[in-house]
Amino acid sequence: MKFGQKPKSMTLEYGEEIGSRALLFLAEDAGRLGAFLSASGLDPAELHSRARSPEMLAAVLGHILADESTLLAFATNGGLQPEDVARAEIALGGTSPWDSV
Repeated sequence: MKFGQKPKSMTLEYGEEIGSRALLFLAEDAGRLGAFLSASGLDPAELHSRARSPEMLAAVLGHILADESTLLAFATNGGLQPEDVARAEIALGGTSPWDSV
C-alpha cells in the first residue's frame, strides 16, 4: 500500500501509520508536544524509546481525540476524517470514546 493510500477497512498497519503521523504532528509544535508530555507524564527520552509501540501510538491518538480543535487540525493536515483517527486508536488497542464510529 502506498503512503497515504487508505485501505478499505482499518488495519493495524494503517492504524500505526496514522499514529506515527499523529506523533509527528505533535512533535512539529512545541506547545502540542508539551501538552502531550504533561498529560501523559512521559519525558522526551521515554517517548522516543516507546514511539513505535502500538500502546504509545494509541495514547497519542487518544490525546488528539480528547481535544476537538487538535483533532480537526490533525485530520485536516493529514487528509483524514476524524473518524479515521478514532478507528486507528481502536485498531491499536485504544479505547476510543467514539463508540459509534
